[in-house]
Amino acid sequence: MGTTTSKVFTKQFWKDFFKSPEKPFSKDFFISYAWLLGGCFVFSLGAVLFAEPYGFAPGGTYGLSMVFHHLWGWETEIAAFCMDVPLLLLGIYFLGGMFGIKTLICTFAIPLFMRLIHATYGYDALLEPGVVERTELQEQLLSAIFGGIVYGIGIGMIFKARATSGGSDIISMILNKYTHISLGTLVIIVDCTITLSTVIAFGDWRLPMYSWIIVFIEGKVIDLIVEGASVNKTLMIITSQTETVKNIILRDINRGATILSAIGAYQGVEHKIIYTILSRKEMMVLRHRIREIDPEAFINVIDSREILGRGFKSLQD
Repeated sequence: MGTTTSKVFTKQFWKDFFKSPEKPFSKDFFISYAWLLGGCFVFSLGAVLFAEPYGFAPGGTYGLSMVFHHLWGWETEIAAFCMDVPLLLLGIYFLGGMFGIKTLICTFAIPLFMRLIHATYGYDALLEPGVVERTELQEQLLSAIFGGIVYGIGIGMIFKARATSGGSDIISMILNKYTHISLGTLVIIVDCTITLSTVIAFGDWRLPMYSWIIVFIEGKVIDLIVEGASVNKTLMIITSQTETVKNIILRDINRGATILSAIGAYQGVEHKIIYTILSRKEMMVLRHRIREIDPEAFINVIDSREILGRGFKSLQD
């Protein structure tokens, strides 16, 4: 194994490990690491204030560590760190230096922030300070909702920094490499297994249900942080007034459009399809204008979560 390991830690490995899309000490560099450390801190807040006191286990090594905390009194951050470091080394061994220095920073920053919050604030739930027994806590649902929001903001900030927190995701990545099961499926399997461990530990089916609420809300908030709140609309328009509609898009709405040639399957008649992407407000304006000039037009409207390119979100972002 020593020879194999030495092959892993080559010059190219270290080059990939420390590689960053941002130029060192540039404005983007400092912004990226501010997102990273801010995300680690917010994640730690969610863990300490909303998840840990209730014995929730919303996936990941920190979820499993919260179970250990309530079963045996282990410190959540120390237990998670003791799992994250071997997992990171396994990930490096099997997958190479793809995780990079930012994942290493997350591995150390999150437990340090949790330790700081515990030292300054304590172990009480934010919504029920002073209650020390998990079984006496009553605000599980509200804590699950706000826990999902805070977790989502924290992980979304980490993703914005082009990083991953590592942890149990590394298990999913390794299994993905050797089983060819989709990564998304494996992440769900691993996290659900961790979440269901609360039933074995405490015999309470409500705990995984609350944890799933956290996971669901967390995912939605991550989408908002990473992709933004706006939803663009992709329109495919067939109209007898192709030229007029095209001019409205180009001149009045000031957007681009593409004209596609198509043949109708039923009658074999050739059509022109106008393909364009607009904001919700622009789509409403165009739809109203088309109704005035061609009430028989056909419009297919599709929600587009992320549009990259000129006029929308830059590919560099």
